Amino acid sequence: MKTTGEILRERRKQKGLLLRHISAQLNIDTAILSKIERGERQATREQIIKLAEFLEINKEALIVQYLSEKILYELKDEDLSIQALKVAEKTIKYKVEKTKKMSELLSIKEASLWAREYLNKNVTTSNISYLIQYGRIKKIEDNGSTQVIKEELIDYYKDRKKSRQEEWKEQLGEDLNWALSFEQYKEAETTKHVHRLHPYKGKFIPQLVEYFLDNHTDKFKKEVYFKPGDIVYDPFCGSGTTMVQACELGIHAVGNDVSAFNALISNCKVTKYNLFDVQTEIIRISKALKLFLADHKTIEFEDRLLAELYTFNKKYFPVPEYKYKVKRKEIDEKSYGAEKEKEFFPTFNKLVNEYNIKLRQDKEDSFLDKWYTQHIRDEIQFVFDEIKKINNSNTKKILSVILSRTIRSCRATTHSDLATLLEPITATYYCKKHGKICKPLFSILKWWETYSKDTLKRLVQFDKLRKESFHTCLTGDSRNIDIVEGLKKRNPDFAKLVEAQKIQGIFSSPPYVGLIDYHEQHAYAYDLFGFTRKDELEIGPLFKGQGREAQESYIQGISDVLNNAKKYLVDDYDIFLVANDKYNMYPTIAEYAGMQIVNQYKRPVLNRTEKDKGAYAEIIFHLKSK
Repeated sequence: MKTTGEILRERRKQKGLLLRHISAQLNIDTAILSKIERGERQATREQIIKLAEFLEINKEALIVQYLSEKILYELKDEDLSIQALKVAEKTIKYKVEKTKKMSELLSIKEASLWAREYLNKNVTTSNISYLIQYGRIKKIEDNGSTQVIKEELIDYYKDRKKSRQEEWKEQLGEDLNWALSFEQYKEAETTKHVHRLHPYKGKFIPQLVEYFLDNHTDKFKKEVYFKPGDIVYDPFCGSGTTMVQACELGIHAVGNDVSAFNALISNCKVTKYNLFDVQTEIIRISKALKLFLADHKTIEFEDRLLAELYTFNKKYFPVPEYKYKVKRKEIDEKSYGAEKEKEFFPTFNKLVNEYNIKLRQDKEDSFLDKWYTQHIRDEIQFVFDEIKKINNSNTKKILSVILSRTIRSCRATTHSDLATLLEPITATYYCKKHGKICKPLFSILKWWETYSKDTLKRLVQFDKLRKESFHTCLTGDSRNIDIVEGLKKRNPDFAKLVEAQKIQGIFSSPPYVGLIDYHEQHAYAYDLFGFTRKDELEIGPLFKGQGREAQESYIQGISDVLNNAKKYLVDDYDIFLVANDKYNMYPTIAEYAGMQIVNQYKRPVLNRTEKDKGAYAEIIFHLKSK
């Protein structure tokens, strides 16, 4: 019987090919091919498949020959080889039987109905499609319809028999209040209407705010703390979640943030717009941007690059088969991805040279210089100059937020590193997030149009929900800001109401010690809009760390904020602070502020913005006066 190497050599010679010809086509080293033919080296399964396809050899027969030689190689020096083969035969027969059991196929709709009954919970067709898309279960094509193997679904759900609630309580403690996980809400609901006008790291979900602000009670929330017409204060306003939810409930809200850009986002969310004017200006600027791009070849370059990527990815990263094999470790994702990344680069480089695409700017003095290609940077400046021409100040501000959201998505980074930047990326790369070769962006047009449309839709949605009430975010240091004087400059009527009525309480999420540099996360916006950065006034920033000195500074900072706020609060105030207090600082903070912690709610955080999906909890501290 001929060996695998002999079969390959014979077929190669029949076709009149030299080893170097095969090497060039299949990217296999000539020396390795020579050793395979001589039987001095075993080929990999992937190499066998490549060679069979290229040399037009019966693939199944060649793999069988390859596997038999592999078994022989492993067992040739074993005294118990015959017994081992008998055991292996039994195992294979068992697996064949298991495969037969797995032959029961279900359509996506049938799978969702079966899973619903099996799990005793709602399972949608979208849930099943997600499992297919991300390689959790295999996709079976049958006459144009998609089916799945029932046994694979059973195995998948068995692995997850223990609920996340059970697992997290084991890790975080039985005092975890799962009712406050808001597990029942989909992402579209936790990022509803204006809450998603702009990305923001570390924000809480609106359902949590609503839970404490609205007028319902339950076995955990035993009394109502706020009612329509009350005033709530958020001294760490961030992206304005408290203000937005207060607006929905008819509660007045005043916010404050040391970051000028955060204040811009917050105020833009609660502003009442002339939506016709907003739409008109979006159309004008979009048309102007397209005319600007017509003088460049950037769009044509991207279209050609996308076409090449589509063909390449379809061949080497088929959806969802590729992710399915990666999940089951049938493919070494790291080495395979690196190999294909290298393989595609010459195509990318050829197009870059053909269209004279400038990948980097001449300088890296600022964030905008370092993290954007020259073409992107030029487009950003063009749109910003057009926004400056707008007369209506509210329209100008909301379009500035759209531009900021756009340029955040256009940074020269991988999709996986969008939240936490590592190094600028200016070439095509293997994307672990999407399981294929991806590219950096070379124009903002697509995202500008997408986010413009999305923003208009969200503003319309919120317009139907908002109640008549006052909402303003001030810019300043919450440790010493004069809220009334600040409001007098922005909204005198609101200032009078605060003086007369006072603030009922606080709902806020203070910064976590040593976790985020809040100015730095929007560095691109500060560079573009020219806002003054006040990093030194941040409480508990990342750059100060989490050491003893940082903790002491944090305790003092938060207690100073609370002491300053008390001047504007009613006597019987209610303060709710959302924090992950792993250093047990809040009892001391309460003491320094002349307050007491009357209750605390430990809730699981299911929807985090970072890659870490491990068990994580935060505490809502309820503080009152002593």
